[in-house]
Amino acid sequence: MNDPQRVEDLLRECAPQVLGALVRRYRQFDLCEDATQEALLAAATTWPTRGIPTNPWKWLVTVGSRRVIDSMRADASRRSREELVAHGGPAAEMLAPEPGDDGPQSDDSLTLLVLCCHPALTQPSQIALTLRAVGGLTTSEIATAFLVPESTMAQRIARAKQTIRTAGAVFELPEPEALAVRLVAVAHVLYLVFTEGHTATSGGDVNRVDLTDEAIRLTRELRHLCPEDSEVAGLLALMLLVDARRAARTTSSGELIPLDRQDRTLWNAGMIAEGTQLVTEALGSGSVGPYQLQAAINAVHNAAASTRATDWTEIVDLYELLEQVSANPMIRINRAIAVGMAKGPDAGLALLDAVPIDDPIHRHHRAIAVRGHLLELAGRRDEAADAFRQAARLATNLPEKRHLQKRAGSTRSRRFLHPTGADPYA
Repeated sequence: MNDPQRVEDLLRECAPQVLGALVRRYRQFDLCEDATQEALLAAATTWPTRGIPTNPWKWLVTVGSRRVIDSMRADASRRSREELVAHGGPAAEMLAPEPGDDGPQSDDSLTLLVLCCHPALTQPSQIALTLRAVGGLTTSEIATAFLVPESTMAQRIARAKQTIRTAGAVFELPEPEALAVRLVAVAHVLYLVFTEGHTATSGGDVNRVDLTDEAIRLTRELRHLCPEDSEVAGLLALMLLVDARRAARTTSSGELIPLDRQDRTLWNAGMIAEGTQLVTEALGSGSVGPYQLQAAINAVHNAAASTRATDWTEIVDLYELLEQVSANPMIRINRAIAVGMAKGPDAGLALLDAVPIDDPIHRHHRAIAVRGHLLELAGRRDEAADAFRQAARLATNLPEKRHLQKRAGSTRSRRFLHPTGADPYA
């Protein structure tokens, strides 16, 4: 019997390559995405007990191909198979992988990502579809990231796939001018994939290394394609500077370690150096965007010898700039942490109170945890404990939940403990 986690990791690794192979062969993204999901489900239910095939990629492409062909045959009432063959349509290629198809001939992940960011889609649909097709997130995980019901997200993904088909999207990287138009959506998708990997929305692990590694890999590819784009450089810098702290974020048993308690000798100095150089060069190249500013904030954290030695005033200034270029409630909440450290907890709480009371962010567990942290610093310990307990009830990631429960029971100490926080990169 195979380890279910090993099977899950292998399927996540193969998924975009299988989808890419099917789309390249049959040219119908919606059918191929459905078929890929069915093939992955079949593998998830059979491989743990029957064993992983010698060639997992070929097994998945074979099963996926059969699903695509079945779907096409079910649609045969509209046009005959002979017509499809005569016109060079997908039926001409209704073949399972040939014996020589031992693996993907190229990495189609970035091509898939750009395809999912087709301009015919709205940005929320672009992000949702690529998180599913390339990032490997479930519909439930994507719905959690968007703060919407799972049924709503499922409908959004289904509509997005249909739009891709109607638009006649081609499975290839567009010309540089067209690629530039899609860069904003592509970068945002990579940002969200990385964020989900850095602090998973649910489950028993804080990190999903497969997602963070994949996001970094794809962002490197994107930077190779667009070397002059300062925001792509800023995004890569942000990922490197944050991921550099991975080894210090959890105990050997998987418990979350707050930023101020981390062993900074475990931080990856090479990644910090690369990320710092990238963001320094990007900030000096012209226009400043949100990824560059977030990278700069993390560079300040990583340059400090300790939490107390952190230049909180500089971080506050950077967050003020970030709010100007990309205002949203989560940034305001992140800024409140820095203001609370630089100017006192009451100043941080005032920023939180300025967010409209009906904003959904007030119901997010990380925002509530930040309020608890600032209340604790202000000496309002009973209120702080209540906030931590409420945040723990709402948290769906088990290490986060346990961490917040401990915070609720340890509000006697006024010593600074960085919360799980609104900032997903803490």
